[in-house]
Amino acid sequence: MDTSQYLSMFLEECMDNLQTLNEALLQLEQEPNNVDKLNEIFRVAHTIKGMAATMGYSNMAELTHKMEDVLSKFREGELKVTEKVVTILFQCLDTLENMVNNISEDRGESIPIDELIKSLEGLHNSREELQNEVAASLSSGSSDEKNEDRGLSLLNEYELNVVKQAQEKGYNTFDVVVTISPNTLLKSARAFLIFKNLEEQGEIIKSVPTTEELENEAFDLDIELTYITNSDKDKVMKELMGISEVDKVAITELKSMISQKEALHNTKLAEPSKNQVEKGNPSVIKSKGIEEKGTKEHKDVAVQKKSHQSVRVDLERLDKFMNMVSELVIHRTRLEQISTSYKMGELNETLEQVARTTFELQDLVMKIRMLPLDVVFNRFPRMIRDLSVELDKEMELIIEGQDTELDRTVIDEIGEPLIHLIRNAADHGVEAREKRIAQGKDPVGKIRLIAYQEGTKAVIKVEDDGSGINVKRVKEKAEKIGINTEGMSDNDIRNLIFMQGFSTNEEVTDISGRGVGMDVVKTKIASLGGTVDVMSEEGKGTSFIIRLPLTLQIIQALLVKVGTETMAISLGYIDRVIDFKPDMIKKTNQKEVMLYRGSVIPFTRVGKRMGMDENSGNYGKKYVVIVKVGEKTAGLLVDSLLGQQEIVIKPLGKTLHGLKEYIGATILGDGLVTLILDAAAML
Repeated sequence: MDTSQYLSMFLEECMDNLQTLNEALLQLEQEPNNVDKLNEIFRVAHTIKGMAATMGYSNMAELTHKMEDVLSKFREGELKVTEKVVTILFQCLDTLENMVNNISEDRGESIPIDELIKSLEGLHNSREELQNEVAASLSSGSSDEKNEDRGLSLLNEYELNVVKQAQEKGYNTFDVVVTISPNTLLKSARAFLIFKNLEEQGEIIKSVPTTEELENEAFDLDIELTYITNSDKDKVMKELMGISEVDKVAITELKSMISQKEALHNTKLAEPSKNQVEKGNPSVIKSKGIEEKGTKEHKDVAVQKKSHQSVRVDLERLDKFMNMVSELVIHRTRLEQISTSYKMGELNETLEQVARTTFELQDLVMKIRMLPLDVVFNRFPRMIRDLSVELDKEMELIIEGQDTELDRTVIDEIGEPLIHLIRNAADHGVEAREKRIAQGKDPVGKIRLIAYQEGTKAVIKVEDDGSGINVKRVKEKAEKIGINTEGMSDNDIRNLIFMQGFSTNEEVTDISGRGVGMDVVKTKIASLGGTVDVMSEEGKGTSFIIRLPLTLQIIQALLVKVGTETMAISLGYIDRVIDFKPDMIKKTNQKEVMLYRGSVIPFTRVGKRMGMDENSGNYGKKYVVIVKVGEKTAGLLVDSLLGQQEIVIKPLGKTLHGLKEYIGATILGDGLVTLILDAAAML
């Protein structure tokens, strides 16, 4: 069968399913008794196995099958959810992700899995050894006690709960061992009769072997059952001995010693690491609004979601659609200008209709391109969990506003800077447990990832309650590499960490500290038309604030004249426009500044900055455009204002890519190509 036509769908489904497994496994580690979450993990793993087998990827199918074996041990209560087991399963997920990436890059699935399979099988072996220990520890005492202990040791927590509740309601609970005759020809039929007889007067809670093994006759002669009934022991015995080919029946009452045995049972199976005994699980993940997924409300939402239908669309097609809508906006603006120039009043009504339709169309296509930040944020809980183990620190990740939407282009690019900021917070921000306790802090370090919309911008904050940025060390490092910090505020000094190769960390670690991170973060965010600022208080923590445009395609802009040139400035950056008066301008440290609302802010003559003749326009009256980028405010001097207009951002291309003062260009209604100033770069 030719499966190539399904490859793209297979890869997308696999990545979605692997992310679901990452999140579910992380939650299961926090809530080991969450049966719904366990069933979800099992179901998704089974889906991946089936898809991989259908597509002919045998290694993927084999690895997922071995994972299923371990997950089924969880479900049967034969294996406990511990840090060690979860870590191995996470390694499996990472390997599966690498396989999917290799397949998408046409390199096949060739990744060695022998060691992982050995690790997974080792979990089974350790379980068998544990059962032997339990059996040996219970070897003393009367035969009834041994049988009772053995019967209880077969039950998982859910089954023990059922037995306890049955006892509280006055039912009899028995461990029943039935031995059938060696001469039996159809053992499965005999097992069926045993079950049928018992279920007529009670309920079977557990069967060893399982019903599937009994049906396939994959057992010897003994069948052990946990049985709840109103009948007494003698009546059950009589019923079973009345079945032909039943050689022997042993019935032991499961007395109300369950709580004691359950404690022993759970203690022996839990296998806690030394780390967990001393301080609990090192990683706690919270996400506002998604902590109670098991509630009725969430189930109702899930049911509603099923009614919505969706279709996968190639991003390239959406980009083409967006470009066509952008061209439509340009031609609409051109028509409006022609109508105004030639005073063609009869066109106005039609143009208004066209304007409404194109606005709705561009709004729709922009919404289609928008994705919630959740698709980026969902990888971080797993990352924090791994860093907690690696750095031996207790950390809590708190996520807020993951439903804030951004353009798909921005979403694709923002992941890398956020990864670096979060790793930096974990490595350099959050202190070790002992140090935090000594400082009177909560032993568990808090890292917050917060997103929200602010006007035409999306704001993302990465905050920690760690040690903060040491201004003195930053200043010393700056002066060491020849930066004059005289007259700089503490906040300006902190922002020096974004300079290329700047790092105060002397020790290079695998997590961070190579001095190549923060400048990459700033460059990447600037390339998306965004800004990043840092605020910090020593001993209290650090906050990185990223501001990004919601979309990179169509924006509202103010058109201005600078000399003889027309330029555009995004309204998202503009605070207000004021008349220019020469006495506003002062000089300090050879730089021009101006007074604005009681504060001194930087002042830039845009014409001079761009190398133009300042007198080429001769406009007389001039204006100062006050722009605000993050926490910084500045004044930009322009010669004239041409009004507000919706513009389409076009990239400058490879030749002009190095011009950092511009974020792109646009085509106006009269066909004029106009440059769009980058207010962030001007600051």
